[in-house]
Amino acid sequence: MGDGEGVLERTLRVLGCFSDDEPALTAVELGARTGLASSTLHRLLAALVAQGLLARGPGHTYAVGSRLWELGELSPLSLRLRETALPHMVRLYEATGENVHLAVLDGATPETTSALYVGRLTGRQSIPTLSRMGGRGPLHVTGVGKALLSTRDEAWLERYFRAPLERETVHSITTEAGLRADIARARALGYATTREEMTLGNVSVAAALPRVEGLPPIALGLVVHLERADERRLGPLVVQSAKELHHDLRAT
Repeated sequence: MGDGEGVLERTLRVLGCFSDDEPALTAVELGARTGLASSTLHRLLAALVAQGLLARGPGHTYAVGSRLWELGELSPLSLRLRETALPHMVRLYEATGENVHLAVLDGATPETTSALYVGRLTGRQSIPTLSRMGGRGPLHVTGVGKALLSTRDEAWLERYFRAPLERETVHSITTEAGLRADIARARALGYATTREEMTLGNVSVAAALPRVEGLPPIALGLVVHLERADERRLGPLVVQSAKELHHDLRAT
C-alpha cells in the first residue's frame, strides 16, 4: 500500500487511525492500520512530531499533537459558530441544568453524513452522555441529528435512506417510514425529539437553525433524563435559543 501516494495522503492515513477508543497508538499499531512500510512510517512519524502534528506519549505511543488542535481552533466552526453560540448555550444550561449540545451536519455524501459535535456544556446534575466535542453521532437516533435531517430536501433524504439505519438501543427507529414520520413531526413542531434511541434513560430535544451563509447546517439541543423530559417546557426553550443564536450568527 502507499504506492503513488503523496505525503499529504499518507499523513491523513496516519492521522485517521486515531479515535475515541484509541487516542494513543504505537508505531507498530499505526503500521498495521496504514499498511505503510516501516521505514516510510518512521520517517513520517518523525516529521509529524517535529511539526507538532503528533506528540510522543508513554509506552512508545503517539497521539494527536497540539498543533492540530491549534489549527482546528481557526476553523469557522470554532471562531464563528462556537464562540457566538457559547453565551446562548450557557443561558440554555442555566435555564434547564441539562446537557447542551451544538452540532453541524458533516459528511461527503448523504449516505455517510453524521452530526459533528462542535460544542457541549454539562454539569454535575446532568445525565452522562456519549457525546464529546469533536465527536460524531448518528443522525437517526440523536436529537440534533433528527433536527438536521428535518432541514434536508427530498433528493437528499432519498440518498440518505439508501444506507442502513443502525440500531443503538431497543428503542432506535431503524425504518424509513418511522424516521420520516419523526422528521415530519419535527418540521411541524419546530424541534425534534428522541426517547432512549441512542442511550437508555436519555431523551433529547433539539432545534435546527435556519441556514447561515458560510456555515454548514446547525442544530442546538438538550439531552435530559427520561424522568425530567418535559417536552412542552424544553421544546420552546430550545427553539427560542436557536432563534437567538441564528440572529447573532447572521450579524457576524
